[in-house]
Amino acid sequence: MAPETETPPNLSPSEPPPSYVKLAMRNMVRKGGKSLQHFALTTIVLLGALVGLAYLTR
Repeated sequence: MAPETETPPNLSPSEPPPSYVKLAMRNMVRKGGKSLQHFALTTIVLLGALVGLAYLTR
């Protein structure tokens, strides 16, 4: 399956395509709950890894 490349319908030919950051932010707003869940999980895992390393190397 080909990756989806979405372009807003209101783009005029003279307007440059939206930047990667703008598309990523739009996608994050659209899928806000999933993004926040992944961010929280990543934060917890990284903090756990750092605390675990600190405990092992004390």
